[in-house]
Amino acid sequence: MKRMLAVLVLALSAAVGLAACSASDVAPERVTITAETVVIDVRTSAEYAESHLEGAINIDAQSDAFDSLVSALPADGDYVVYCSTGNRSGAAVSRMTELGFTTLADAGGFEEASASTGLAIVGAP
Repeated sequence: MKRMLAVLVLALSAAVGLAACSASDVAPERVTITAETVVIDVRTSAEYAESHLEGAINIDAQSDAFDSLVSALPADGDYVVYCSTGNRSGAAVSRMTELGFTTLADAGGFEEASASTGLAIVGAP
């Protein structure tokens, strides 16, 4: 009985320990960037001016012009989208999908996007 109880305690401890791991503890999934890939920073223009990923264009996801600006891009292009924390990039990717874009990668937050794409940060992070 004591042995069974000890095994259950160890199993519970392991489960709780694994559940406590945050997404930042996990290595980001690698995002392949080619010469045709367009990297889109969907943060505000002020955030973009402060720092952004090398080669990224800025289209503010919270702007009223977001739909018209992204609609000017080819829907069949290759896109990687990021923001500060992953919230706006997720919303932007959802909206772009609704607009007919087919090859999209949500790189999440700024630091995660840099790590997963290998793109350098331009400006002070």
